[in-house]
Amino acid sequence: MSRTVVVSGGGTGIGFAAARTFARDGDQLVLIGRRADVLERAAAELPGAVACPADLTDPQQVARAAHFVCEEFGAVDVLVNNAGGNGRLEPPAATDDPLAATAHDWTVNFRLNVLTAVLLTEALRDHVASPGGRVLFLSSIAALRGSGRHAYGSAKAGLHPYAFALAADLGPRGITVNLVAPGYIEETGFFGDGMPEERRQARIDETLNHRAGHPGDVAETLHWLASPAADHITAQLIQVNGGAERGR
Repeated sequence: MSRTVVVSGGGTGIGFAAARTFARDGDQLVLIGRRADVLERAAAELPGAVACPADLTDPQQVARAAHFVCEEFGAVDVLVNNAGGNGRLEPPAATDDPLAATAHDWTVNFRLNVLTAVLLTEALRDHVASPGGRVLFLSSIAALRGSGRHAYGSAKAGLHPYAFALAADLGPRGITVNLVAPGYIEETGFFGDGMPEERRQARIDETLNHRAGHPGDVAETLHWLASPAADHITAQLIQVNGGAERGR
């Protein structure tokens, strides 16, 4: 039976890979994100998918997007909160003051990674299918062990208590809530123009299976968590990093 699957940040990278994976089941995909042109190109590649442009840091735009989803499709079966980033693609701080620059960096990361997920979830939580609904969040290995981008890892870690509390709130309705924490994933725009080969190889060498991750690795994990096979799994953080978080 076809489900309605909402994917934020669904136009590229992990979000698009997740949307494509759900589309294999014939699910109705709703892609939400800031860049209308990117969303429309992605939606055109997925049968019946719909693009819904919205800045998920803006409460009014989130409310409009949620109203559109509910009016057009009714209940949401799966919500994938994938929108985020480390701020590299955002305008830099327009200041030479180090404290002001720090405040800018942390605020940007909070808005991109926490506010987007929380606002969309809160707007749709009463419309998640009961029972059987799924709410999924994208965390990061950086939330577990830190990274050079302190604001990014901290912002992702901020999703964990919210997701765990949400799992308790929605559990009586038969809805599960989980997080997926990827490690190094290639073929995304996360690193902008890429990273030096030496650094890339160091990320791969951290893994226990000696390979980089790919968007499909994360997409398949999200798909499994949204399946009936994962009906008794909730309030969990699933790592997809080839064992890199364990260290070597």
